[in-house]
Amino acid sequence: MNDAYIYDAVRTPRGKGKKDGTLHEVTSVRLSSVALNALKERNNLDGHAVEDVIWGNVTQVGEQGACLARSAVLYSDLDERIPGVSINRFCASGLEAVNMAANQVRGGAGDAYIAGGVESMSRVPMGMDGGAIAADPHLAMKAYFVPQGISADIIATEYGFSRDDCDAYAVESQKRAAAARAEGRFKSIIPVIDQNGLTVMAEDEMIRETTMQTLGGLNPSFKAMGEAMPGFDAVALLKYPHLEKINHVHHAGNSSGIADGSAAILIGNKEFGERHGLKPRARIKATSKVGTDPTIMLTGPVPATERVLQAAGMNFSDIDLFEVNEAFASVVLRFIQAFDADTNKVNVNGGAIAMGHPLGGTGAMILGALLDEMERSDKETGLATLCIGSGMGAATILERV
Repeated sequence: MNDAYIYDAVRTPRGKGKKDGTLHEVTSVRLSSVALNALKERNNLDGHAVEDVIWGNVTQVGEQGACLARSAVLYSDLDERIPGVSINRFCASGLEAVNMAANQVRGGAGDAYIAGGVESMSRVPMGMDGGAIAADPHLAMKAYFVPQGISADIIATEYGFSRDDCDAYAVESQKRAAAARAEGRFKSIIPVIDQNGLTVMAEDEMIRETTMQTLGGLNPSFKAMGEAMPGFDAVALLKYPHLEKINHVHHAGNSSGIADGSAAILIGNKEFGERHGLKPRARIKATSKVGTDPTIMLTGPVPATERVLQAAGMNFSDIDLFEVNEAFASVVLRFIQAFDADTNKVNVNGGAIAMGHPLGGTGAMILGALLDEMERSDKETGLATLCIGSGMGAATILERV
């Protein structure tokens, strides 16, 4: 089996995923092309240089539909002989794209791939594509469906995380992200330039200063939908009857922000690097994906991490740094609790609570952020993982070379 290496990783800044966000004027196909063109220019990818573009995006309707991956290739400066395939594993789509590409390289199905993803949540709002998990009564009842925010509150209730615990985590995420931006730690960021050559956006725009007092003034976002009669809390308690009630602790300040952005990673075997004069930055050591309880839904990072460590023949203590997507504060708090993890090794530069979560792109973004930090702090191993809608998880282990 071949080794699969990361040769380069780029991402756009994350913009506020609302109509007043800076990237609202930029379509998802153009956001994608920004990342693809950056990889092409930085690595001299002329001609049919890669086997395929595997591209994650979640809401595949409207301008994000019709195989956005292929549209992005044609919109970009890549050779038209390079195909493209769009994939959807909800919040982990960008990481799953990378994992699929790496495993194709490892299995000998091509020397190199570009993988990553995009989401323009300001232009194609989450949920526009519908879906049987929520809309089909038989499936919703069978799966004890509740929205993700309720799931995050179930995690907090089940594992004992208070409102203060979640708010304190959110404050720390903002502090770490602000410090990282100020110190120039986000090396993977590339600016978004308009047709006139002017910079539309060069830095993440959602990082903000916040305090426990500020967050304390926010109302729980999911309390009303949970407690309405009949509400989602009643559904959750059918699945978790040992809980007296659901403690609603999440709100806009301790949950991931809706965002726009894209990210791309260049993956190839040793021969590809030698042929193009490129030096690998890291080896993709192992990947994993798991299914979990669809009601609590967001606990996937724990079993996905256990599975990927087993695949790599490693222990948790062998990993130097962790990126756990901050979909909600309780997701990361549960990860830290489950493994008794050192908080100084987890999301050291903040995460989606501070910077936002452009669904299809986040997985590739956190992998690039992990690699940047491994190089900056001279660490050897890193693990990235995300929770996933409908009860799944995914993880990837990197090893510097």
